[in-house]
Amino acid sequence: MALDQHPHASSPVRLLPQAAPTAAPPRIELVVGAQAPAPAVTVGVVGYGYWGPNLVRNFAEVPGSKVLAISDLQPDRLAQAAARYPAINTTTDCHAVIADPTIDAVVIMTPVSTHYELAMEALQANKHVLVAKPIATSSEQAARLVDEAARRKRTLMVDHTFIYTGAVRRIKELVDSGDLGRLYYYDSVRVNLGLFQHDVNVLWDLAVHDLSIMDYVLGQQPSAVAATGAAHIPGQPVNMAYLTCFFENNLLAHHHVNWLAPVKVRRTLICGDRQMIVYDDLEPSEKVKVYDKGITLKSAPEQVYESLIGYRSGDMWAPRLSLTEGLRLEAQHFLDCIRQGHTPLSDGLAGMRVVRILEAATQSVAHNGQPVDLPADAGDADAAGASS
Repeated sequence: MALDQHPHASSPVRLLPQAAPTAAPPRIELVVGAQAPAPAVTVGVVGYGYWGPNLVRNFAEVPGSKVLAISDLQPDRLAQAAARYPAINTTTDCHAVIADPTIDAVVIMTPVSTHYELAMEALQANKHVLVAKPIATSSEQAARLVDEAARRKRTLMVDHTFIYTGAVRRIKELVDSGDLGRLYYYDSVRVNLGLFQHDVNVLWDLAVHDLSIMDYVLGQQPSAVAATGAAHIPGQPVNMAYLTCFFENNLLAHHHVNWLAPVKVRRTLICGDRQMIVYDDLEPSEKVKVYDKGITLKSAPEQVYESLIGYRSGDMWAPRLSLTEGLRLEAQHFLDCIRQGHTPLSDGLAGMRVVRILEAATQSVAHNGQPVDLPADAGDADAAGASS
């Protein structure tokens, strides 16, 4: 799609009535610095709904930052914020927060349909930006944000919270170490009863979490995706879906997301030829378990055309995990990137890679699961195109 075409034209995201008007950098290790020197980074938070209070709490408590303003369209939410943080200004005018010259960084926790416009407005006001997932409703929008942030030398970061948790960071270490061996498959299930969203389908609401984890852990992009889904509630978006990502070397990643499940499940399996990982985010302890299990193939000289499959069953162990809240590390990382010029782990390009998969998945659902190819290094190409 051409960049001058309206980005919502092919997007599965529907605008809400209250919507606001209108080579990739190398990955770095998560840096959690010591207490930052004065002056503190001043922060404005736009959106105090479901996730906004958590961001306000962390930025209000983490050393080196100071929350100056909170905006939301709902007066009752602002009343709650004012009661808890009487020293922080509250307003229904998000544009006043973005334009405030005393604010260094803007945190955007609003409906998906408003992410692009508000993030772009903040970047053009020379603010650093932390925006909720997904970064935008199209890869073209994401590319524009990446380009604007680079041009203005501002930090652009996406709220891919899970990659800052101790569990996912430990899984990344295990995969990168090669202990699992050659990866066979990546399988995730994220289901529950509700919460139904009205402006996005279940892929854009739930699968975005698992896609951001997959992007971080595997460190590679799929060559194609295929997805199927169904909308069981008249007039509402797709509420259950199955998404498959195809990688090189016969690696498959499968994601099951559902708003109509009788139980809540948050489980991921990662299988290698030497070890396997089970990650259950609902476990109060031992969220990550490593199994020394697998198969071995043995061929006898006289059986040229036959292989004997043997099963290996070894120990299970649970690695020690950091208990620091992932959102706290994310907030500190955002501040460190602003001060030191580091590239965030969940930068704009990471957000764009996830959106590209969601776009292709939506296209595949519309064609009854027909695979959709993703060009190699598509994220880099899009960013370069936006800069030209």
